[in-house]
Amino acid sequence: MAKKEKNNNQKQVAKNKSKAHTANLKNQLRETKETGLIDGVFIYTEPLSIADFAKKLNKGPAEIVKWFFTNGSMVTQNQILSEEQMGELCLEFGYYFKKEMSVTKENIFETFEQKDDPKDLKTKPPVVTIMGHVDHGKTTLLDSIRDANVTEGEFGGITQHIGAYQTSIKGEKITFIDTPGHEAFTEMRARGSEVTDIVILVVAADDGVMPQTEEAIDHAKAADVPIIVFVNKIDKPDSDPERVKIELMKFGIVAEEYGGDIPFINGSAKTKIGLDSLLETILLVSELKDLKANPNKFATGTVIEAKLDKNRGPIATILVQNGSLNLRDILIAGATFGSIKDIENENQSKIQKVKPGQPALIIGLNEVPKAGDKFIVVSEEKIARDIAKAQFEKQTNDARQKNNSFTLDSIKNQIEAGELKSINIILKADAQGTVEAVRNSMLKINIEGVKINVIRATVGAISVSDVTLAMASNALIYGFNVRPTSQVRQKAEDDGVEIRLHNIIYKLIEEIAEAATGMLDPVFEEKTFGEAEVRQLFRHSQVGTIAGCRIMSGLVPRNSKVHILRDGIVIYTGEISSLKNKKDDIKEAKEGQECGITIKNFNDLKENDIIEAYKIEEVK
Repeated sequence: MAKKEKNNNQKQVAKNKSKAHTANLKNQLRETKETGLIDGVFIYTEPLSIADFAKKLNKGPAEIVKWFFTNGSMVTQNQILSEEQMGELCLEFGYYFKKEMSVTKENIFETFEQKDDPKDLKTKPPVVTIMGHVDHGKTTLLDSIRDANVTEGEFGGITQHIGAYQTSIKGEKITFIDTPGHEAFTEMRARGSEVTDIVILVVAADDGVMPQTEEAIDHAKAADVPIIVFVNKIDKPDSDPERVKIELMKFGIVAEEYGGDIPFINGSAKTKIGLDSLLETILLVSELKDLKANPNKFATGTVIEAKLDKNRGPIATILVQNGSLNLRDILIAGATFGSIKDIENENQSKIQKVKPGQPALIIGLNEVPKAGDKFIVVSEEKIARDIAKAQFEKQTNDARQKNNSFTLDSIKNQIEAGELKSINIILKADAQGTVEAVRNSMLKINIEGVKINVIRATVGAISVSDVTLAMASNALIYGFNVRPTSQVRQKAEDDGVEIRLHNIIYKLIEEIAEAATGMLDPVFEEKTFGEAEVRQLFRHSQVGTIAGCRIMSGLVPRNSKVHILRDGIVIYTGEISSLKNKKDDIKEAKEGQECGITIKNFNDLKENDIIEAYKIEEVK
């Protein structure tokens, strides 16, 4: 009888909690601030379409469209205006403007507040991400920690997915996230999902700092989380842990014994040397961070990964960051929603509840969410459906407009508005000496109230990882004597990342300085036509070297300028001398075609070189 009464009490408590949560959510959604023109001030809560903006200003949409046309832009009344554009228009029409924060179905993940009583907060497990160079032992380390054989089940021992696992150490729990690449880590951060509390940087003692080690450092620093270095493979004969410490000092990773604040643990993931010290250090760093959450409320958190299972439908690995997730809860994740039908832990065991800091696999969403989507639990399916629909429309508009793009032209406006305190730059160049020279010159730029922050400066071609980091950090990418591939260009265009290419140091420095002080001259930009890959070489005594090529993307016109790229590095810039198909001269070669190309005054071509056709034009 007592047990039945206890269960009834628990049900009543859960019911009361659900009612309070729903009332709080509905009240915040209901308390939308009045927007529009009020006492000569235009008040808004979010970006608006030209049609909606004009209506609130008592103007005709045609008047707004005309303003854009006279300023060199073709728009329609359905285009979404950025905050900067709305501000410009308000000033044009003689009004002040002000943004009010208000909870809406579109911004609910960022603005919905659930205030916690301090006495309800409990210590939560730290979430740890393991990063480092490929084959330095990231997955083997995780494998040893949780004592499960992950590596052998994965192709070549390289992680093929994002896994999240929880393990207990001396009664304390730690959650680990294992990523296949740093892009996945930063993609989530770019979407506003700060899931990681601590980063473990794995560096092999016999290999030292490698390119992906540098990338991991950049991504961890950009996320502003504590770093612990695990120097792996110290049991190998040629290991040199001290060399690792010295090499990492160049990147600002200074060991505690050298006066820094970064813990270094020497060990071996394979033989489990140093694991106890590593885990104790994680718990110590976690204790200093004082990580807490309230487990007694509806859950919020982040989607770590998701996919469509042919037998079970959409499935998602989630991390609960606050509150607790229960079976049958109604959950919204980005633009998806559903009632949770099944919950599994990392061992594929069915569970009823997921607590703060705990990962789990859930089944029951209507569609596959995106990695990095935030989620929130609500008590009514109608609310979930309405919010998911609004989120879908918002994502569609964001993808269409890319209003958050950080470009050279936007720097001056942001500085004048007092919004920009630093300019983040990613620098890629063809040689280490060039990297150092350009980086040092950039850091010497003196602009009042603005700091130039070079968040990555490395040798090599501009990569997808560079674009991902730039997107997450609002950074410009500068390439010096290097070029992006067509795949990287497309990624940059999709993500709204600007890539600037130079081959003269002082012009690059002048461009940044003048942009920040509002004195930009007309911008001349290279427009790429297409790329041809050299498949075979033919030597001709009179003509020189003829490159047998296949057009990989776009088209290559006969009269275009070209860059010759070798491993993404520009080795020569010149012009096409001749373009032929078999023995016939042709005006252009299109994607998929084969052709013969000769380059004026250049014969040092090699197989697999890329011939990039381009022209210079002024950006209007």
